Amino acid sequence: MSRRDMVLAALVASLWGVNFVVIAWGMTGIPPLLFVTIRFGVVALFAVVVPRPATGWRVVVGVGIFMSLGQFGLLYTSMALGLQPGLAALLLQAQVVFTIAIAAGVLRERPTAAQIVGVLLGCAGLAIVALGRGGDAPAIAVVLALAAALSWGVGNVIARRAGDVRGPGRGGALSLTVWSALVVPVPAFALSLAVEGSAAVGAGLASFGWAAALSTLYTAILCTVIGYAIFNGLLARNPPAAVVPWVLLAPVVAMISAALLLGQIPNAAETIGGAILVVGVLVTGIRRGIRVREVAAAGPA
Repeated sequence: MSRRDMVLAALVASLWGVNFVVIAWGMTGIPPLLFVTIRFGVVALFAVVVPRPATGWRVVVGVGIFMSLGQFGLLYTSMALGLQPGLAALLLQAQVVFTIAIAAGVLRERPTAAQIVGVLLGCAGLAIVALGRGGDAPAIAVVLALAAALSWGVGNVIARRAGDVRGPGRGGALSLTVWSALVVPVPAFALSLAVEGSAAVGAGLASFGWAAALSTLYTAILCTVIGYAIFNGLLARNPPAAVVPWVLLAPVVAMISAALLLGQIPNAAETIGGAILVVGVLVTGIRRGIRVREVAAAGPA
């Protein structure tokens, strides 16, 4: 990855880290699947001004189902069942392992030694943080969060396989992000009615206040439109093994923001594990970036 791409990856991780606290803050009293419906309904509105991506509908639908509906439907539900923002951010980073494994099998993209070391360090940091948090999270919530991570991993590989979706008059990664959101609202709302019930949906809509509105705007615009546009662009320019480990920074940001905004102070294990996560990301990204610059400096063979 280039230095510019590494900065963009760190920015996305920061946006997504704060996102977990924002979700928990705004979802109070709102059924999770209904909240997902509203979030992506807002994102889908941008399709009016953003051109259709230069890729097939199979890619658009695949990204919408796995990276958006699957990931966030499962994640929001797990948080509604009691999973704290910091732990939710942590468990979702299992997508790193899922993405690299799926990409290796489907796209034949083998991770470099540096990337493997970085991912192992990241996983070690995740394990330390997980052990330090204790086992008070509901088991079903943990399973749903891991399922969300798997869904995200599948979406990552679909986006990578599509490559660079730019074309004449097309909006590139932003267009893929926005247009794939069109897939989400109808099935998410149908699932909300089926799983959460019409009474809960009606009560949720009636209690939708300014906190939920601000949360929706943050998640829809900053995290989805801007965050995923940057992230999909990074996947189009770089192998998944070089991009996705940067998202391991999100739990660190989530814990810091939870401490500042919710008073959830990280313990020693969380602090040490978070530091190891940062080291793992730096090993994965910086060593890859150095190698790219060396090849460019050498010129054509």
